[in-house]
Amino acid sequence: MLQLQLRTDHRRSYVKQMRKQGRIPAVVYGKKTNSQPVFVDAAEFSKQLRATGGTGLLDAQVNDDHIRVIVRDMQKHPIRHDIIHIDFLAVDAKTKIDVSVPIHLVGEAAGVKDGGVLQQAMHQLSIRALPTNIPSSIDIDITNLQVGDVLTISHIQTNGAYEVNHDPTEVIASILPPKQEEEIHSGEEQEPGKPESEEGRETTP
Repeated sequence: MLQLQLRTDHRRSYVKQMRKQGRIPAVVYGKKTNSQPVFVDAAEFSKQLRATGGTGLLDAQVNDDHIRVIVRDMQKHPIRHDIIHIDFLAVDAKTKIDVSVPIHLVGEAAGVKDGGVLQQAMHQLSIRALPTNIPSSIDIDITNLQVGDVLTISHIQTNGAYEVNHDPTEVIASILPPKQEEEIHSGEEQEPGKPESEEGRETTP
């Protein structure tokens, strides 16, 4: 269970000190939960985040209160890329929510083997689901895609676990025809010619 420690000191110097100790400042909020600033242990959070794929439900505890949360937003340092702040959304297991889930294309398309080029136009899928039904990713098998084929939202099989918040015609990926190499001629080859005149050098005895 993820332990969320209430944060009562909001001074920047204190927050900086806690970061050095491996604590990440965060906020937890929800329809039935008042917004509360907290700290979370960086190592434990990373461990649980990997286990859920970044989109799953997390069991958390704030003081004596047991809540279920999902990660709504994460801010990372622009240079070090470590997490510097987290937004936790407290959820009701019986209420559907909107989340974004990564799209993973699985396999090597037949069209790519024939020289085509895979172009992925969409990398995140917006869905609506119960918190317990949120997948860690949307995996789509593309092994049968041929050159010229287009994969759209309508091809996704939800099995009733979630709703997709996109138009069915939106493109996820396509296989483009092989690129034709153009022969570029930089100019005509010239034959070497003889000089118009030859210069001699006189010598004196």
